[in-house]
Amino acid sequence: MISLGSKDSSGQLAQGFKPRHVTMLSIAGIIGAGLFVGSGHAIAAAGPAAILAYVLSGLLVILVMRMLGEMAVANPDTGSFSTYADQAIGPWAGFTIGWMYWWFWVLVIPIEALAAGHVLNNWLPMVDTWLFALLSIIVLAATNLFSVAKYGEFEFWFALFKVVAIIAFISLGAAVLMGWVPEREVSGLGRLLETQGGFAPNGVSAVVGAFITVMFSFIGTEAVTIAAAESQSPARNIAKATRSVIWRIGVFYLLSIAVIISIVPWNDPQLASVGSYQRALELMNIPHAKLMMDVVVLVAVASCMNSSIYIASRMLFSLGKRGEAPRQVKLTSAVGVPRAAVIASTVLGAVITVVSHFAPAGLFQFLLASSGAIALLVYLVIAVSQLRMRRMLLKQKVELTFRMWLFPWLTYLVIVFISAALGVMLVTPEHRAEVTTTIGLALVISFIGIITTRQHGQPVKVPSVG
Repeated sequence: MISLGSKDSSGQLAQGFKPRHVTMLSIAGIIGAGLFVGSGHAIAAAGPAAILAYVLSGLLVILVMRMLGEMAVANPDTGSFSTYADQAIGPWAGFTIGWMYWWFWVLVIPIEALAAGHVLNNWLPMVDTWLFALLSIIVLAATNLFSVAKYGEFEFWFALFKVVAIIAFISLGAAVLMGWVPEREVSGLGRLLETQGGFAPNGVSAVVGAFITVMFSFIGTEAVTIAAAESQSPARNIAKATRSVIWRIGVFYLLSIAVIISIVPWNDPQLASVGSYQRALELMNIPHAKLMMDVVVLVAVASCMNSSIYIASRMLFSLGKRGEAPRQVKLTSAVGVPRAAVIASTVLGAVITVVSHFAPAGLFQFLLASSGAIALLVYLVIAVSQLRMRRMLLKQKVELTFRMWLFPWLTYLVIVFISAALGVMLVTPEHRAEVTTTIGLALVISFIGIITTRQHGQPVKVPSVG
């Protein structure tokens, strides 16, 4: 029986991740249905120019990871950017971004679970999708409850499968485009550009819209700094993972998307419905394309759901350690697992899964909208925290072995870019609800955070980037 009592609770996380676990988590731990299926929506909206949205998103993530890496190498912590916001901006900021990040990953649990349930329901239609979704949540919650090493092992093999699948897809697509595979001819990017309206058939505004969609494929890259805190050499693992983010984005996102836009016409009516990878395989006349992609998507969503439970529980644990969440969530088992935090996050995710099936569709859409701009808010907080933290560390004469490039100019550039992106979302009808709902949620949580920190006798700092 799983005990949540205090008698076996040390309040300390175990250092159970092996170097290979952290490496594989950093490479492909958060690649889910957003890449394999969601990329089709971005390409259908922006045409071949969707790759610019991936380039912009990738550059933003690289810069943000460099900033986060600087802080995390200097001070590894399972609360990651939430802890750094607490230290650099103020307790209310750490409180706000920590709870919002936790809420984001709790919502990812039902999204990925329902995607898994849909695949399984296609194979076994006699079982409802929501039942498969609940079963998948229960199974993956178990991997998180017993030890971080077991979670790491499951995620290692999940991530390795995704890496192999993406590399195989890129290799096959490149071979077909080069004409090396007999009886597998495709149009190629040049002809598609000539016959399908050019590189940006729907204009620059469509690329901006695709950027917002693409950002959700990248959110979670920063979670490696959370996981590395449970490894033997957190600073070294964080530095290694942060340096490798450039080639990871280049290979797994940019190369695979380049292959897709060279094979699949952007206005293919099946692109958004069946997914970009599956449609590319079908146009290459690869037999059993749907079955293969169903298996890949099932593994990908299981992996992302597994990571969602882990990330949500560690952020909740960190909030509990700082007195910003119920004290029960900071308790750990004899093997260093915050089981109360795992159970609380998983149960809420399971409840939302059931609600999304039985309640009116508008309710689930409202919940999703409340997390619509969280990725950009998280990145904005990381940039502001790094700007202030660098000055704090230099005053304390802390030697920085891992630094942000061209400080402070690139940090300022990221802050301006994210602020502009949020502004564009605010004036764009299809994204306005996402940003207004997310900002509304942030204001409510910030107010609660200010009240909470005052009750604890902590000073409330005023944010500044000066």
